[in-house]
Formats: sequence, structure tokens, C-alpha cells
Amino acid sequence: MFDIVWSGISSVFRYIYILLIYLFMFWIIRLIYLDIKGIKNKEIRGDTYLKLINRKDSLPFKVDEFYSLVSNVTIGRSNGNKITIKDPYISKEHAQIIKDKDAYFLEDLNSANGTYVNNIKINNAIKLSSGDTITIGRINFLFVIEE
Repeated sequence: MFDIVWSGISSVFRYIYILLIYLFMFWIIRLIYLDIKGIKNKEIRGDTYLKLINRKDSLPFKVDEFYSLVSNVTIGRSNGNKITIKDPYISKEHAQIIKDKDAYFLEDLNSANGTYVNNIKINNAIKLSSGDTITIGRINFLFVIEE
């Protein structure tokens, strides 16, 4: 009787041990994937970029953590924009960032909900400085110029 119970318990522990090994392997593979993904994001960024301030997992739509700003960029909900964000609070053509020599300017394109820099609504094109926060819809970006 004791041998039958012991063999049953032994089998259960054997399966639990195998399951733990698979979970550990999955965890290691996931860490490797996230590390490689982080390296790719850093390579894509460039010298001037927008960095997402919001937590990605708190947003009900897809948004990247970094957006490189190598040339003029339009931001909006429609697919014709260089930065497309499917936030319902963002207009189809919401704003644009214009590069003029070494300066960057943000301009609202008559959006319904406005564009904000450092929590101040902008009406005209405004020159951006590194460290400015840009709010478009429910999205908050940090404007970064690396030197």
C-alpha cells in the first residue's frame, strides 16, 4: 500500500520538476528576447528622438517606446503620418515636428484636443528644447537631443 502511494507522489513531483525546468527555460528565453529588443530600439533611435513617458502596457493601443526624429515628422491617427498612433483622442493629422538646421519646432495642425508642451497648450509653432514634455491625446513624450 505504501509503495503505491509513494510511486504516485513520486510521479507528481517528477512532473512538477519538469514543469519548473520548462518555466525556467521560458523565463531565460524571454529575458534574451527583451534584451535584444532593447538593443534594437537603441540602435534605431538616433541622436534626436521622442521617448514615451507613459507605461506601454497601460495603453489600449500600440505605441513604440522611441521615435527617431531624423527629418520632418507628422503625428496623427491616420496611416499617412510618419508616427501613427491609434489613440481616439488624437486627430488624424494632429501635429508635426519640423527640423530646421539644428533646431526642432512643434506645430499643432488644428487638432481637436490640442497639443501641449510642458503642460501648456500651443497655438503656434514652438521651438523644442531637450527635456520638453509633449502631450498629444493620452500620450506623453519626452523630447531628447543627445549630444
